[in-house]
This record gives sequence, structure tokens and C-alpha cells, in this order.
Amino acid sequence: MHHTVYIKRTKINASIKTVFDWHARNGAILRLTPPWAPLKMIAHSGGGIQKGVKVAFRMSLFKIPMIWKAEHIDYQENKLFKDRQIIGPFSKWEHTHRFIQDGKDSTIMEDNVEFELPFGFLSRPFYGFAKKEFDRMFRYRHRVLKYDLEHHVDITPKKRILVSGASGTIGSILVPFLRTCGHEVIRLVRKKKDLLEDELFWDPYKGILDLETAGPIDAVINLNGVDISRGRWTKKQKKQIVTSRIMPTRLLVEKMKTLEKKPEVFISSSAIGFYGEGEDNILTEASNMGECFISTVCRQWEDASLDAQKAGIRTVQLRIGVVLTPAGGALKRMELPFKTGCGVRLSHGRQFMSWISMEDVLSGILYLLNNHKIKGPVNLTAPNPVTNIKFSKTLAKVFKKKVFFVFPKFLTWLLWGQMGKETLLTSARVRPQKLLNNGFSFQYETLFGALKDMLGR
Repeated sequence: MHHTVYIKRTKINASIKTVFDWHARNGAILRLTPPWAPLKMIAHSGGGIQKGVKVAFRMSLFKIPMIWKAEHIDYQENKLFKDRQIIGPFSKWEHTHRFIQDGKDSTIMEDNVEFELPFGFLSRPFYGFAKKEFDRMFRYRHRVLKYDLEHHVDITPKKRILVSGASGTIGSILVPFLRTCGHEVIRLVRKKKDLLEDELFWDPYKGILDLETAGPIDAVINLNGVDISRGRWTKKQKKQIVTSRIMPTRLLVEKMKTLEKKPEVFISSSAIGFYGEGEDNILTEASNMGECFISTVCRQWEDASLDAQKAGIRTVQLRIGVVLTPAGGALKRMELPFKTGCGVRLSHGRQFMSWISMEDVLSGILYLLNNHKIKGPVNLTAPNPVTNIKFSKTLAKVFKKKVFFVFPKFLTWLLWGQMGKETLLTSARVRPQKLLNNGFSFQYETLFGALKDMLGR
């Protein structure tokens, strides 16, 4: 029998009670799950981290689907909690989360994992690989835990926040982030039966939403909209792109206006596609609207939210850039080609890409929830956009590869038509002027660091 131990320690500038209690919050497991990890929590019996709590994940290992179940087997308040694998890919897995006081308001967080791989002595060559993957995962977990506890958790009064689009790429990560920061989240869902305590049914295409039953709401975050970057834009698809954004936004505004106690703030999605083709010009919130299809969609999308501001609800239109996360969107599609050395430059590569790390999307939304001076359009992008060739070379560098190939303009047109032109070939050099003017601090201002963090490299 061969087993080994992996240990990771980090000093966190927060009290031991604060750090320990954070782990019992709803959303903590999801918040600590790296975006590249092939894990999805499917069951959580009992609450928090007490002894006897069981957690189940659906996962994929070398493209083989399986279920991983673990049970909490020890709990000592402000000292440790421990979970053990019941079913899963390891012959043995015991994970001790240990908390060590380091001064009055400082804590050493220690993850101690004792594990044994299956197949006995045949697995010995793979222990080095396993430890390397553990290091990727726990470096990410500790970085997230430390930053959140030192910058976000319980910094502002608790809010009750209604979120639409909670199952999307941003929403599915935003919800556990807000919860672990100390806020209560109600998710709008399209199912009628078996609603969970934190779910509220709606049908934006039939005008169905009873906000009165949700109780008092402090903020509404609207993240609706079908993916615009899948295949060619047919007339039917263009209609879906428009209606999936405008109808939910209009319904939310209509229902908020009827409430006796209205939400303090309405944050509604838009996109930097508002600006259209910007060439090399620096685009701020004061820049003009573009002339392409997506520009028109964004204009209608933003217009649908304006009545909320007229009703006295502070309203923000989020003009979101290319969000970096391997959990979805552009980076998820680019990861495999660049990882295998097949990454490409798009056409001449001089078109600007305005990117933002998912971590700064989360921090930015939280900042906008609490900054009462900011309203209207807000560019949610990093302050340093790059050209496509720079983006491609940087992503390749993360995987220790080079970019040898060019995806020509004519082929982009041939395969994707207008969609390819507006999403892949259009230049948008966007600056987040309002966030910068109001003192928002980005975690990732440069692309290389953002990509390394999001990809665990």
C-alpha cells in the first residue's frame, strides 16, 4: 500500500472565527471550486460543515464520467473539520481543513489531504502528477479564500439580491460569490415544480413574475441573454438574441415599478458590442453607439432598463467585455486548441480585444452594488485591452506554446458570416473609465496574470 499527504498553508488576515464560519456558508464549496475543474455539485445533504453532512459531485476523469461522494467525519469549531471519500476515484481520501490562530486577527488556513491512488503499485508513477494537480487546485482555492476574506466578506450590510440568468456562465459563479460575501440571493428560474427555498418562478416570455412573494428586495441583477457566438446568425436566431435580452429586462422593470418598497439598485447586462467597430480609438462610456447588429441589440437592451431609473431605482447598464473563464465563453472554446499548440491569430490580428478576468467581473458587480454614486452605462473590462495577436501569443505562452497559424478573414466570413465579423474581427479598445474614476481596484490589470489564474497555470 502506498499513500501520501499533500499540505497547503496560507496566512489570512481575518479572525479564526471569521475564516472558520465562512466555510459553513451556503456557496462556499462552489466558490472554492476552480473554474477548470470537471466537477459539478449535485447533492448536499444537511447544511454547513457539521459531522454527518454528505456532498456528491458529478465529475469527469480522463473524459470518464463518475460520481464522487464524501462525508464530513469530524468537526471541532474554530479548529478543524474533516471529510472522507465514500465513493470516488481514490482508494483513500481524507481531507482535513485545519485553522490555526496566528495573532489576534490572523489565521493560518491549512488543507491536509491524505490520499491513495487506485490500482496499487501500478499507480506509483502517477503520484507526482496527482500532487501537481492538487497544487493547481489548492493554490487557486487559497488565493480566492484569502482575497475574499480580506476584501469582500461582510464589508457591507447584508442585501437581499434577486438574480436572473443565475445558471449562466457569470451567474453560476456570481451567486455563490455573493452568498459567501454575506448576502442573500434569490434566483429566478423557469421551472414551476419542486422550487427550492432560494428560487422564484418566472416566465419572461409570458409576462409571469410575482415579485411580491419574494419579500423585500434590495437589488436586482439581470444577466439574461442567449449566446450570440454560436453558429451563423439566421433571422430566427437574431430574433432570439433580441427577445432573450429585451423581454426579461422589460418584465423586471415593470414589476419593480409596482413594488411599494422598490429595490435600491438595478444592474442590467449589456455588452461592449454597443460600440461596434472602434478601430484603434479608445472607447469610454461617453463614446457613440456603433452601427452593426450587436450595437442595435445593446441599445435596445439598455433602453429596456431606463424606466427603472425614472422610477427612482439607481440603474446600471453593464457593458461587459470578453470574460476570461474556462467554465464558459470564448476562453473555454480557445483552451484546447491553444493547449495543444493549434492556437490561431484571427486575420491580421490587429483588432483590439477588451477582456476581463471573471474575478474582476465578480468584484466589479459587488462594487457597483454598493457604490451609490455610479449609474448609467459602465464598461466592465480590464484597463489594458490587447490586440488579437497579443492575446493569442499570451494565451499560447501560458501553455508554453507558440502561435503558428492564421485563421483568414475570408474563412471567418465563409463559416460564420455576420456573426464572425462582429464577434471575431471587430476591434473594440474599451476603457473602464467610470470604474477607474471611482477608485475601483482591479485584481488583474494584465492579461498574462489573469489567464494564469483562471487556467490554474
